[in-house]
Amino acid sequence: MSCPNCGAPTDARFCPNCGGEVWRPPPPDAPRAAGPGPLATVADSPEIRNWAMGAHLSALAGLFIPFGNIAGPLVVWLVKREQSPLVDREGKESLNFQISCTIYAVISALLIFVLIGFPLLIAVGVFNVVFAIVAAVKVSNGQPFRYPLTIRFLR
Repeated sequence: MSCPNCGAPTDARFCPNCGGEVWRPPPPDAPRAAGPGPLATVADSPEIRNWAMGAHLSALAGLFIPFGNIAGPLVVWLVKREQSPLVDREGKESLNFQISCTIYAVISALLIFVLIGFPLLIAVGVFNVVFAIVAAVKVSNGQPFRYPLTIRFLR
């Protein structure tokens, strides 16, 4: 199977290249298997898109609360992941990025003793805030978003 958005070959539920959904619904007359209903698409209802956007924006809590950048997306993802594949995907994406940024910040803090850590720490903070906002805007517009430089802890 290939991704309908970018054409990359994949057998996963979401394209590893662009993050688009690869799943196609069965024909209406096909027998229905037991289990969850059809997967949601990025053209979900505004409420679902708002929850997905909230998964990204809740990471900004880290500006005021220690480790709020991880706690915010974690709470949104745990509460709404069963109700929408879009929130599940975007919540995991946000969590992966926030965990990665936390690791990068800890490494930068350790490098302060070598005098390169302070500029790196500022760069990681700006990078985190800018990409959290960009991701929220993209998801709000119905487009999937993949963060750069992210370690994929949750798949």
